Amino acid sequence: MAEQTGQLDGDTSKLVGAEELNSWRRGFTPQAEIWNGRLAMIGLSIGLAVVLLVRLLSRA
Repeated sequence: MAEQTGQLDGDTSKLVGAEELNSWRRGFTPQAEIWNGRLAMIGLSIGLAVVLLVRLLSRA
């Protein structure tokens, strides 16, 4: 049964503050996963922007 905090019994995850989540840590940590996702989205956005610019400029 779920507790009031929304975590399941036996769940070993810990609640951490925003400052700790934004820290730069190496290895298989939640912080590394968060930064991996952020950097992947930045790379995807830049890649799509470049493709759009190349297509718009090549039509001229």
